[in-house]
Amino acid sequence: MGYPTVGRMSNSHSRKVLVIGRTGQVAQALAHAGAGRVVNVGRPDLDLRDAVSLSRAIERYAPDIVINAGGFTKVDQAEAEPGAAFALNVDGPRALAMACARKGIPLVHLSTDCVFDGTLARPYCPDDPPAPLSTYGRSKLAGECAVADATAQHLIVRVSWVFSHLAGNFVRTMLTLARTRETVTVVSDQTGCPTYAPALATALLAIADTACTIGFSGWGTYHLAGSGETDRASFARHIFEVSRKHGGPAASVTGALTADFPTPATRPLNARLDMTRTTDMFGVTLPEWQAGMADAVPTLVRELEGG
Repeated sequence: MGYPTVGRMSNSHSRKVLVIGRTGQVAQALAHAGAGRVVNVGRPDLDLRDAVSLSRAIERYAPDIVINAGGFTKVDQAEAEPGAAFALNVDGPRALAMACARKGIPLVHLSTDCVFDGTLARPYCPDDPPAPLSTYGRSKLAGECAVADATAQHLIVRVSWVFSHLAGNFVRTMLTLARTRETVTVVSDQTGCPTYAPALATALLAIADTACTIGFSGWGTYHLAGSGETDRASFARHIFEVSRKHGGPAASVTGALTADFPTPATRPLNARLDMTRTTDMFGVTLPEWQAGMADAVPTLVRELEGG
C-alpha cells in the first residue's frame, strides 16, 4: 500500500546508489527501498561542509549515481542560522556536484516547494519562476543553481510535505501533540500534496535507474509529490481519524489562518507541485497520500504507545 506506479524504467536493479544522508526520513526510506544496492553515508563519515569527505566517499564507493538527501531542513531554524543553512544547502551541494562531475557520475539533488512564493492558483510546474519567502527557501534555490552550474548530469527533484513513520515530520508531531492536548490549532489556508517517504524513495530509485541508461538526456528540474491535495488542518484531521481507528491519540483540530499563526519562517500558501513532466519523462506516478497515511499512522501509534 502507498507505493508508486512505475511505467517505463530501466530493467537493471543492480546499479549502486550512493545516498548522502542517513537519519532523515527520505534517506532512511531510500536505504529500505534500495536494500542491497543503496549505500547511505552521513556524519561522522561524511559532512556536506567538508568537500574532501564528499570526494572521498565517491572514490570509496564508486557509485553509478548519487542522491543527495542531506542538508539543512529545519525551516524555522534557518531564519536564526542562515550561515548554516547556506553552508549545507548551497556550498555542500556545489562541492558534491563538482565531485560527481569529475567522475562523470549523475547527481539527483532533492529540493523543495519552498522555492516558490505560493501565490499561483494552480500547482507549480518546474519552469514556474521561483520566489522563495524564507531563508530556507532561498538557500534551497541557491543550491539548485549551484548544482546545475557544477554538473550537466543533474536531476533537481523538488518534493513537498514529506511524511512517514521515519524521523521527524508533521504526522509524528500531530500524534505527539494529541497525547497531551484535546485540541490543536493548525493552519487551514496552506495547501499541498502530502508525499509518503517510502513511495517517494521507490520513485527516486526508478528515476535514478532511468538516468543511468545509455543515451539519457532528460537532465533538469522535476517535481515529485503525492497524488491528491489537502490543507494542513484537513491533513491533521485525517491523521487523527486514522489514529482513532488504531486506538491511538487524537485531538480536535481548530483551523487558523497563516496570518494569525505566525512562525519564524514564511511558508507558501500553495505548496502543490505539478508532476506532469516527471510522469512524462520517467513514467512515475505516486499514489494518493491517504494510502501512505494508512501505513504510517498505525506504525507511529505503536511506536508512541511503546508497542
